[in-house]
Amino acid sequence: MAYIICEPCIGVKDKACVEICPVDCIYEGSKPGFPDMLFIHPDECIDCGVCQPECPVNAIFPEDDVPEEWKDYIRINKEFFE
Repeated sequence: MAYIICEPCIGVKDKACVEICPVDCIYEGSKPGFPDMLFIHPDECIDCGVCQPECPVNAIFPEDDVPEEWKDYIRINKEFFE
């Protein structure tokens, strides 16, 4: 189970989570057709959770805890890395 970055990150991209990530698995979304936000690579994430409290807009959740209104970001995150 990886962590997922959701809608509150769009256009913000504070990057405090990038700086604290011990495995450098958070990437800036520069891929055409995807939201202007950060993405966590599901195969690289070690589920340590240190990124979650660093997010100033509360956009990061464990995959199983993504709020219902942002569940689509699980799919969006996966597709970003395909």
